[in-house]
Amino acid sequence: MSGTKISNGQFDRIADFVFNSGAEIPEKTMHRMSTLLIDTLGVAAGAANLDSGIIAREHTVEFHGSGSAKNSAPLLFDGRKASISGAAFAAATQIDNLDGHDGYNPTKGHIGCAVVPALFAFAEQYPELTGRDATQALAMSYEVAARAAIALHATVSDYHTSGAWNALAVAALGCRLRKITKDQFRHAVGIAEYHGPRSQMMREIDNPSMLHDGSGMGALTGAMACLLAERGFTGAPAITLEDEEVAAYWQDLGSLWTVDLNYIKPYPICRWAHAAIDATRKLMLEHKFTADAVVSLNIKTFAQAARLFAGMPDTTSQAQYSLPFAVANMLLYGTIAPEHISGEGLKNKVVAELLPRIKVEEVERHSSRFPMGRWSNVEVILKDGRSFHSGDVHARGGPESPMEDEEIEKKFHTMTSSALSKERSQAIWQMRNRLLQPNTQLKELSVLLYDKCDV
Repeated sequence: MSGTKISNGQFDRIADFVFNSGAEIPEKTMHRMSTLLIDTLGVAAGAANLDSGIIAREHTVEFHGSGSAKNSAPLLFDGRKASISGAAFAAATQIDNLDGHDGYNPTKGHIGCAVVPALFAFAEQYPELTGRDATQALAMSYEVAARAAIALHATVSDYHTSGAWNALAVAALGCRLRKITKDQFRHAVGIAEYHGPRSQMMREIDNPSMLHDGSGMGALTGAMACLLAERGFTGAPAITLEDEEVAAYWQDLGSLWTVDLNYIKPYPICRWAHAAIDATRKLMLEHKFTADAVVSLNIKTFAQAARLFAGMPDTTSQAQYSLPFAVANMLLYGTIAPEHISGEGLKNKVVAELLPRIKVEEVERHSSRFPMGRWSNVEVILKDGRSFHSGDVHARGGPESPMEDEEIEKKFHTMTSSALSKERSQAIWQMRNRLLQPNTQLKELSVLLYDKCDV
């Protein structure tokens, strides 16, 4: 960023939105927000038994304990307690490592995986918090995250992970719930921006690991930033909020609700692969062929998707940052579920045999539409000589190609099936609508989240 020409009026308007937004949020946006919340919790449950989630929780209990009960929070789908910042870190890392959580195209990343864990970590101290108030606070944090991301991407040369900017939204969420002063909020987002993990996204794409999209560290940093600022620690300004150079990215705050534009993923795979997966799914549904009939499948996609992991993965991290592997699973199963990218799914010989038949090529027309669009097209040639073309297909789940409620619910129960009983899973899903009803308290949902996994 070229300079730090601070606009106090700009900050004042953002601060007013952080502390006071709520009643003006459209009801359809509130409903979308509750849907994104429950969808994210489904991913958190699905990730609970993955090695990454277990390691994050064990580390948190061991090294991020709380010195007092009033500053502790239970770990999601675990029940043991840690500090507020530790609980946010553990759950965000857990969610981040099962790549089925929501996102917003212009951010090139993910919001809910950091702010949803932070909501429950902070809200534990406020048992009277209503579901509507919590949902409004969460919507506020999504809007702050979206614009902080766009401002960062527009003003720096490197492509940073989501943790670099969703840390600011976590700080804003904590500041709102804890009702700290506007001046303390200014320092909180400054601290969160300064210490937010400016981690290199493309390094992780090329070398998939449990680092994933940096949201665990983003949640930790954002929560700490709020708590430090509350005690008087200074760190202002956050230049992605206050610099005059980024003013344009905040002009529509409170008028454009980006919550409505977040996508929900049908599969726990990097979003960049979804257009090719969905193009393959489209051809399978239209022409009724199966994997054993395929001679070759040629994918044309955008540059970032073409850079995804190409071989047979050894780890869940590699599997989620895949493209041919993901498409092979779609050919074989007609969907992609957590069991396909973990455990025995990583040793599937039939999937391995399909990989040499799948080719990936970057084409400019798809690359030019990224990040606002995620497009691919697929050509498949069958053993009987027939060939089919998908045409250009956009990844499903967002406003360009929305999922029906029935499919979102089915995805939720698929995610939770490895960790929760049907009864518990259904009870959590039913809170999607109950949260918005008058007098419903957030703790009616949170009590369903803190016990250990049932299965």
